[in-house]
Amino acid sequence: MKIVTKNITLQNEQFTLTNQRALFWKKEKALVLSDLHIGKAAHFRKNGIALTSHLMKNDLERLSILIEYFQPEKFIVVGDLLHAGDNSDVDEFCSWRNQYPDLQFYLIEGNHDRISKSMESKLCLNFRSKSFENGDFLFIHDFEKKQEKFQVTGHIHPGFVIHSSVKKSSCPALS
Repeated sequence: MKIVTKNITLQNEQFTLTNQRALFWKKEKALVLSDLHIGKAAHFRKNGIALTSHLMKNDLERLSILIEYFQPEKFIVVGDLLHAGDNSDVDEFCSWRNQYPDLQFYLIEGNHDRISKSMESKLCLNFRSKSFENGDFLFIHDFEKKQEKFQVTGHIHPGFVIHSSVKKSSCPALS
């Protein structure tokens, strides 16, 4: 997997967009993602829709590569960490998560995140809320009208196109 990046400045802060559906906030040493939908493939398999079990493994490998590349201190998920409650994919995610005990794990709840107290404990969350404010930024799953802070959202699956000397790469940011 080749990581292609593009640095941008927002509110006088440097962010790095990637072709791996993530961005990195340099000042906060935070890797920001959205809409991981952990458990979606297992949920579909349980309901008779044939999906390979390798989807989860591939997603976790991608996340590990991003963590190795950026060396973040925070991992911020802007909604929809989970898809449909507890299942085998969630167990696999939790085992993966335990490989990074020093990584602060923030969940900004999305419309799919129906998390019980026991599930919250299992996921080893350091922070869980409907929104998270840091300086001039508001992290929230759905865009809020009449909000003065710069919003980093998920759910609407925005994207960017990164031009490089190697090749043009479509980059769905935070999807």
